[in-house]
Amino acid sequence: MTKIEFRDVYFRYNEDENWVLRNINLSINADESIAIIGHNGSGKSTIAKLINGLLIPQAGDILIDGEKITERNLWEVRRKVGMVFQNPENQFVGTTVMDDVAFGLENRGIPRDEMVHRIDESLREVGMQDFFLHEAHHLSGGQKQRVAIASVMAVQPEVLILDEATSMLDPLGRREIIQTIQHVRQQHGFTILTITHDLDEISSSDRLLVLQNGKLVIDTKPRDWFAQTEDWESLGLIAPFTTKLANILKDHGYRFPSHPLNHEELIEAIWTYNLKE
Repeated sequence: MTKIEFRDVYFRYNEDENWVLRNINLSINADESIAIIGHNGSGKSTIAKLINGLLIPQAGDILIDGEKITERNLWEVRRKVGMVFQNPENQFVGTTVMDDVAFGLENRGIPRDEMVHRIDESLREVGMQDFFLHEAHHLSGGQKQRVAIASVMAVQPEVLILDEATSMLDPLGRREIIQTIQHVRQQHGFTILTITHDLDEISSSDRLLVLQNGKLVIDTKPRDWFAQTEDWESLGLIAPFTTKLANILKDHGYRFPSHPLNHEELIEAIWTYNLKE
């Protein structure tokens, strides 16, 4: 079932500026995990804000579950689409972790007994059940982002958007958040859109969308994208070391069953290849 659809969408922030998005046509199915990449200013975050109803396009239509997003149904859209931003502190409004998760539920008039259950459940699913009464601002970066994810999960959206949600974290924090997101997806079957530069987030997605100057130029599977380097450079992106090394090895006669997505897969592929030799 198609969950999100863009039909000939154009958007710009001011009438005297260039289009940020131009003629975007896109379909995303329910339960898909999508990674969106592109150089700075390519329109990635704008797409996220359009899906969430934070922005309205000047031309074209955006549909959620077959219903066009309009100013009349924005609140209904936001019940279905949850968003986690780059800086989790921008989403904190309460004194404690529990207060922050409760905020969205209170705004929606959720009964108290149901609210208590959802707060407990969402914090447990992101591994923050022992931090109910902690002040959010005193948590680590990774812990703050997990609380932000729990706050969105508590309102039970159908679509989860992560806008550079791991970019401010160290490698360990990024890994923990990626694992949290994968766990949440397995448990709830969210449609997930991840705007990212992180290779692990890209490789764990079902599809990869690449934007350039406001246009959707690539729609492919991550493994197919990692198998080549030419498009990375032409789109102003830097191909990862794993991709470059794997392609050099291919030029020297190595034949991998499938292109490695990360250094663990590359090491395993080289080891298996050498054993066969």
